[in-house]
Amino acid sequence: MSQDYVLISMKLLGALGLLIYGMKMMSDALQKMAGPQLRHILGKMTTNRLTGMLMGAFVTCAVQSSSATTVMTVSFVSAGLLSLGQAISVIMGANIGTTLTAWIMSLGYNVDLTNVVFPAFFVGMVLIYKKRHRFVGDFLFGIAFMFLSLVMLSSAGKEMDLEHNQQVVDFFASFDTGSYWTILAFLAIGTLITCIVQSSAAVMAITILLCSTGVLPIYLGIALVMGENIGTTATANLAALGANTQARRAALAHLLFNVFGVIWVLCVFYPFVDLVCRLAGYDTNGTGNAAQLPVVLATFHTCFNVTNTALLIGFIPQMERIVCWLMPDKRQAEDEEFRLQYIQANLMQTPEIAILQAQKETGRFSRSVQEMFGMVRQLLDEKDDDKFASLYDQIGRREDFTDRMEIEIARYLEQVSDNHLSDVTKGKVRQMMREISELESIGDACYKLARTLSRRHETGRPLPVELRTKLGAMMALADEALTQMNAVMQGHSRDYDIRDTYRIENDINQMRQRLKADNMRAVNDREYDYATGTLYADLVNECEKLADYVVNVVQARMGVSSGYSDR
Repeated sequence: MSQDYVLISMKLLGALGLLIYGMKMMSDALQKMAGPQLRHILGKMTTNRLTGMLMGAFVTCAVQSSSATTVMTVSFVSAGLLSLGQAISVIMGANIGTTLTAWIMSLGYNVDLTNVVFPAFFVGMVLIYKKRHRFVGDFLFGIAFMFLSLVMLSSAGKEMDLEHNQQVVDFFASFDTGSYWTILAFLAIGTLITCIVQSSAAVMAITILLCSTGVLPIYLGIALVMGENIGTTATANLAALGANTQARRAALAHLLFNVFGVIWVLCVFYPFVDLVCRLAGYDTNGTGNAAQLPVVLATFHTCFNVTNTALLIGFIPQMERIVCWLMPDKRQAEDEEFRLQYIQANLMQTPEIAILQAQKETGRFSRSVQEMFGMVRQLLDEKDDDKFASLYDQIGRREDFTDRMEIEIARYLEQVSDNHLSDVTKGKVRQMMREISELESIGDACYKLARTLSRRHETGRPLPVELRTKLGAMMALADEALTQMNAVMQGHSRDYDIRDTYRIENDINQMRQRLKADNMRAVNDREYDYATGTLYADLVNECEKLADYVVNVVQARMGVSSGYSDR
């Protein structure tokens, strides 16, 4: 008999593993299908707290994992794609959406799902071999695995025959279901197991299995479900470790939301559970049919999350203030200012989400090099030795930052490339690799300009006023090119015309030719010495090179092949 239980236990564990794998496969496939549009969908659908909640519910119903939705939401907050308030509304919706999982599981214990499983496997296999629809095939395979695991769990539950195992029956009967201490103990057990397994669905499946056999009283089963709601927040909180403050606040809001729900349910626990049982048609006086208990658990899960959301959705601004108070902004050291802000490796769920984070970081990289060029322009007219030295030192540290930023973003994109990518995503990775290389070149050009100006400053002989004026005009054009580049990098490429960048580049080239000719004439006429003329020519040429790098960045961002260059 013990050998039979070992085999059944292995079957049970295998079914749970298959359930987790199937749900992960569904989640990953859906994110790969919708990933490139997720930012725009979430941006449009989170304009107010109600639409944000509906969006969270919809996505969670689709991916069958509230953990996937909340980690995705935390990722978007970390990347600056969603505000904290928007994220809280999406997380509330995710808690409602996850109740569909419980209903599917309760269905699996009352309906033969094998009629759905095998057709799904067949259609999914056909679609996987069709490259264009392989992610849809993966999604169907995930559904099939999930349903197959539910069939296996139901079968294992029947084979265990727990309702006729007197030791198991006596064990659960020894707990006083009328005691709050017992309820709190099972709540803690549910929380702990979910934190360890990192899947509330797996723990819910076990709870439904035990209740459906009649050995686990409904009050204790519901206490486990309440614990699962708290334990499932661990996934997002663990993912947010090491992320920025806003991401950690979003994860904390998820925890506070569920803890608040558990507290108010505990205050009215027995009346609330009795009401849910009546809604599900189950008699709590001991005459109810155990086969109805999976439906009771699913009903409770839905009532709990819908009621909790209804109570709190009007208080999102207050929740936002509470998490900001509990987790205040940290004062950053000067060097921490130059760390990556949006890329968090531990939040990388799918390549598509990772691409959104990398694009945000690349946009910050672009703004940083323009700020660096602004410092160079200040350096041109700075006469105070101390201020000049301080400004030059800042430019040097910025140049180090651009080098590190290029390497770290490239390393992150290489990690993304290790995954199976869609053709669109592969193109975006190549595009960003080119962008960061050219942005780093702009940083190098800024530092070369600063170094050249520093050499002149050390001589104690500033550039003649006329040359500084001409060079200032050249730098103003280069800054206009950088402004145009940042507009393209921060927005949608389809909203911009690359000919605007080409026009500025052409103006810079014409100015370079004119300044070079004027410089040669002035040196020949002995208006200033040869060394001054050479240094001035170097500055003009470096400005022109910087503008060429700007064109390359814009071409990469807009998907235009390189080739426009008259260097």
